[in-house]
Amino acid sequence: MTPLLTHVKRSLFLRLLLIFGVTIVLIFAIIYISLQQLNQINSNQIIEIPDYFVRNFETIIIDDIGTPPDLEVAALLAQDLEWTIRIEHPDMVWRSDNDYRLPVELAEYSRTLSSDAEIRTWNGEDIMVVERNGYRFYMHQRFLDNTDFNYVVLYFGLGIAAIVLFLNYFSISRLLSPVRLLKEGAERIQRGDLGYRVSTDRQDELGELTASVNHMADSLQSMLEAKRQLLLAISHELRTPITRAKLQLEFMDDEKNRDALLDDINEIDLLISDLLEAERLNNTHSVLVTEEVDLSAFIESVVESFNSDSSEIRFTGLERDEEVVIDRLRIRLLITNLLNNGVRHGRGKPIDVKVSFANEQATIEVIDQGEGIAEEHLADITEPFYRADNSRQRNTGGFGLGLYLCKLIAEAHGGNIHIASEVDKGTHITVTIPREPPEFKTTN
Repeated sequence: MTPLLTHVKRSLFLRLLLIFGVTIVLIFAIIYISLQQLNQINSNQIIEIPDYFVRNFETIIIDDIGTPPDLEVAALLAQDLEWTIRIEHPDMVWRSDNDYRLPVELAEYSRTLSSDAEIRTWNGEDIMVVERNGYRFYMHQRFLDNTDFNYVVLYFGLGIAAIVLFLNYFSISRLLSPVRLLKEGAERIQRGDLGYRVSTDRQDELGELTASVNHMADSLQSMLEAKRQLLLAISHELRTPITRAKLQLEFMDDEKNRDALLDDINEIDLLISDLLEAERLNNTHSVLVTEEVDLSAFIESVVESFNSDSSEIRFTGLERDEEVVIDRLRIRLLITNLLNNGVRHGRGKPIDVKVSFANEQATIEVIDQGEGIAEEHLADITEPFYRADNSRQRNTGGFGLGLYLCKLIAEAHGGNIHIASEVDKGTHITVTIPREPPEFKTTN
């Protein structure tokens, strides 16, 4: 391969320039050839006078017309032959039609046919002239309307131009195909599929960009995996000293301090459990332990088992229960977290739990009438460790992992969570999950 071809192959700009350059040349070539064909057709619209008529012009035509001329005969001959006949005399000028395209009086002498007949030309077209008994006869081919042929050439040229433009579009589309692959790859990586890589054998700028995106995905996956492993290791290692601390607390004599320390340790233990569960769900290869469950009955049992002395919990289920495939423990955790939030921020007012089913989608709603969440916090409220009010104490505000876990559980089941809230009016949380979670997340 020559250096020039190698340079063109490695440069997207040069290939685009080459495609547009070839397209412009081809379009101009099509226009030029079409115009040449049109001119050719126009130039061929005049048919040369056959030699037979040239040799017998006087005897066949002029003698039939006669002098003085019989104009009816002249008109019939002009119509039959599809020629133009013009007769001049000091007392008259007659034409077989209204064709003034040839200035016969300005035609130049070409050759002599007989003593009173000759050929004159105008722009390369023959005009036969006969002078007899004071009359001058002009005869030339009538203009033939070949407009149909002009349209054929025009349509043919437009068709070729359309083909060239289509090939141009196809070439550019193929040239920029890695852009679509990069877009798809970026969307899949954004959705959490960090193992996806964009495949291409291109060696130009887009090939280099693809390689950079794949390298970025490798680095991102490595960093996240390292972070995950570190978090799991630390969380797991913390379990042992916490267990020892709980055992030692049992031997403390001061019951008040013992209970306070035990609450703190239990809170830390709960935090570690939430962290471990979040990382398990956040792993794209995590597996749900699924089974078929009567949805309404299951949610009602979770609500009934939830103990709350400060808020009334009202449940509205399905008239006809529907079976869904879920991970019972994780859906229980989701409902429990939502109820905890409702009780913690519901100001003692009733909490409504509703279950509905439509279009193969189960919907679980938890509605409180409490303090609500400001609009500016709604977009981030499901992020880990995010708290709408940092001034809250842990016993009122938690660690900011509850809604994050709810989001992960819903997404692991192939669903989503939506939060609507108004300050001092309450919060409406809607969880939607399909009848069956995605295959790559389930096991039986």
